[in-house]
Amino acid sequence: MELFGLSTWLLFILVGVLAGLLAGLFGIGGGLVMIPMFIWGFRVAGFAPEIIVHLAFGTSLAIIIPTAVSSALGHRKRGNVDWHLVLRMACGSVAGVVLGSSLAAGLAGGTLKGLFGVMQIGVGSRLFAKPPQLPACEPLPASWPKVLLIGLVVGTFSAFFGVGGGVIAVPLIMVLLHHAMHRAVGNSSGLMVISAVTGTASYIWHGWGNSLLPPFSLGYVNLLVMILVAPFTILMARVGVRIASRTSHDRLVKAFAVLIILVGLRMATSAFFD
Repeated sequence: MELFGLSTWLLFILVGVLAGLLAGLFGIGGGLVMIPMFIWGFRVAGFAPEIIVHLAFGTSLAIIIPTAVSSALGHRKRGNVDWHLVLRMACGSVAGVVLGSSLAAGLAGGTLKGLFGVMQIGVGSRLFAKPPQLPACEPLPASWPKVLLIGLVVGTFSAFFGVGGGVIAVPLIMVLLHHAMHRAVGNSSGLMVISAVTGTASYIWHGWGNSLLPPFSLGYVNLLVMILVAPFTILMARVGVRIASRTSHDRLVKAFAVLIILVGLRMATSAFFD
């Protein structure tokens, strides 16, 4: 299969559909789906093994930008995005993105995959075993230390693993700020916009001039794949938002946890046993 063959194009379209749906439903960027599929697709297309994982991470973040915007606007209409809170978290997120992308650029692809999987399993298991409960009242005003901590952790994970950061932002917002799932998903979507933009710029910078990159690449971002996948993620993100607004808090948390665990297991086993 070649990168620009019909089968590969259809594969990337499917990736876009699934990624967008997950973005709107769970407040994540869709990197959970895109990264494993990109790693597989880039390998089949014959890309240099040394840059496949980094290219998958960078391209995923670039696609997350319009997806996150679409998801955030959808949640905003339902009153689930506090832009003042999002901008405060972004102060820590920018610093975290710089840190995370710098660390990722210096690690081998297999190591990144393994760490990605372990992180997902840990977060998902914690949520499934003891999901955060719905708050009994409106959340109290968030203190700057908590808000900056959330932003820093989310930004670091977003850039390090090539995901939007929602997989970390949602549980942190629920636990530390005492927000309900729907509110946490909305604010996570807003924070993803900032994390994804900063993270994409970092991956472009770190991959700039790499002689192993395939055609149509800007650093560790493949522009052709981005252009193909992004429209489908934008469209399906709105569908995911509508489904999330009609789904109960407990069901969303459980489904979110199971999804994280399954993807984490796949990534970890592929890194250590393939």
